[in-house]
Amino acid sequence: MTAHQNGTISSEVSDFLLNCFVRSHTWQLSFSLPLSLLFFLAMGANGVLLITTWLEASLHEPMYYLLSILSLLDIVLCLTVIPKVLAIFWFELKSISFYACFLQMYIMNCFLAMESCTFMVMAYDRYVAICHPLRYPSIITDQFVAKAAVFILARSSIVTMPIPILSSRLHYCGRKVIENCICTNMSVSRLSCDDVTINRLYQFAISWTVLGSDLILIFLSYTLILRAVLRLKAEGAVAKALSTCGSHFILILFFSTILLVFVLTLVVKKKVSPDVPILLNILHHVIFSALNPIVYGVRTQEIKQGIQRLLKKGC
Repeated sequence: MTAHQNGTISSEVSDFLLNCFVRSHTWQLSFSLPLSLLFFLAMGANGVLLITTWLEASLHEPMYYLLSILSLLDIVLCLTVIPKVLAIFWFELKSISFYACFLQMYIMNCFLAMESCTFMVMAYDRYVAICHPLRYPSIITDQFVAKAAVFILARSSIVTMPIPILSSRLHYCGRKVIENCICTNMSVSRLSCDDVTINRLYQFAISWTVLGSDLILIFLSYTLILRAVLRLKAEGAVAKALSTCGSHFILILFFSTILLVFVLTLVVKKKVSPDVPILLNILHHVIFSALNPIVYGVRTQEIKQGIQRLLKKGC
């Protein structure tokens, strides 16, 4: 037991209870079926894409390495969030240890930042491919991808590390019921009897600085790509150029749109059900992960052919 200056007494919290969608147990079970299907689809599709890229020599190129990084991030994000949510829905396993909660919080924030940064690097890759095609082999090399991967990991790890550290150092006054399915920063921090202003400000600053700067650079890349494409006069050149970055643009649009909707629901939370932001947060971790390899697999001829060759070898 610990006494505070404000007169409150707090007890050490060893675990939390994730209290999500308790208003309707029937709705929990009905939602768990499509969620589990999306989870297995995301894991399977990303796994196939990774194996195809690894085994097919024709896909050993920088663009496909970047796509593999994205698939790996999607797999980790799905495994961090969805199995625990399904365990709550199916078996009422709401308890999560103190350290596991903050580890989940860190992985979610870190890997989301890594995905955003990977999209930025992929946008630069498409910019060089379309605007400077002759210089592309000398700029976008395997060494470039390796350096980009180190940058993505280092930047995201460093800037998101304070989020779980700040939250874990708070005093929780014996309160342990999190009104969420996952350990988000503010869902956990609001249980504290301490002032959480710093937590809120840091989360807000990092979200807009990291994700905002990435989206601005992505938008700039595509503006330059569009300007270069419109100058092309050769027949079919515009369609060919746009098709090379169509998959990437679709995913970025979906990624940014669902984040924007999530932010808007938080802003107007008094007018929407408190379950809506929770639902969007869960779906963001699984729908996007499932969509990523499918969009690239359908729209990228080389990946489609690589999967077909592997299937023929398997048969």
